[in-house]
Amino acid sequence: MTGPQPINMDLGVRELRPGDDGYPVRLSDTLADPPGSLWMSGCYRAAERTVAIVGARAASVRGEKMAREIGEAVATAGIDVISGGALGIDSAAHRGALDGHGVTVAVLGTGIDIIYPQRHADLFQEIVREGGALLTQFPPGLGPRRFSFPTRNKIVAALGDALVVVEASGESGSLHTARAARAFHRRVLAVPGSAGTDALLLEGALPVACAADVVAVLQGGEAAPPILPEDPDALRLYAALDRVPRDVSDLAFRAGLAVGTCAAAVIDLELGGLVARAAGGRYLRLW
Repeated sequence: MTGPQPINMDLGVRELRPGDDGYPVRLSDTLADPPGSLWMSGCYRAAERTVAIVGARAASVRGEKMAREIGEAVATAGIDVISGGALGIDSAAHRGALDGHGVTVAVLGTGIDIIYPQRHADLFQEIVREGGALLTQFPPGLGPRRFSFPTRNKIVAALGDALVVVEASGESGSLHTARAARAFHRRVLAVPGSAGTDALLLEGALPVACAADVVAVLQGGEAAPPILPEDPDALRLYAALDRVPRDVSDLAFRAGLAVGTCAAAVIDLELGGLVARAAGGRYLRLW
């Protein structure tokens, strides 16, 4: 890691304490021990509705595209986007919110005067210029530390009225953010198709297949069920699925399909948001 890279002080860095004008009310209302000090670059005033969007740093092209689409859609709907300023899903969500001419907040796992990752220098400055903010509870000068990111994740979860996990591995820090969100009685939404998000679906997260689903849920509606496949083998497999996790051999027997055919069809159903993958290579129906 390179040495500390200072944030442009023209962006209005200031320290805030609970009760100060500009200290996020959501933190005071949600956390039993809200941070005694926050450093903020920018001047953020939360909208009536906010959503946290998080996911893997080493995200797939599909995951980053989905995160950017969700960020843009919710921002266009007047919903603020909260994320962690990291590579991958986080940055895609921030950029999507900017695409939608909305407001986004990056909660940092470093001091406010540290740009991390360094490649996000321009993104961070654009977030502030467009009416959003950089926010951290860590003092100036503190670089990235292993302990700082789980702490940062709690702030992300507390600032959002709901949490969307777009893509995550089975060991992702996004799962810690989801646990914090549940502890704060936030609704957790997950995009099917990755080990981490499928695990969240098994724990009761709401499946969402596209940006329109997320907007609908945040506006008090419901996600639309995914479109059923036209392939007859996939349809037979879908009819054989239920809410009990089953391995491919069991599903092939239930559907009357060859194991190889079933293995290919179940992946298509997973990518289509119709099934989730459980532990041990087992699958269950979401809709």
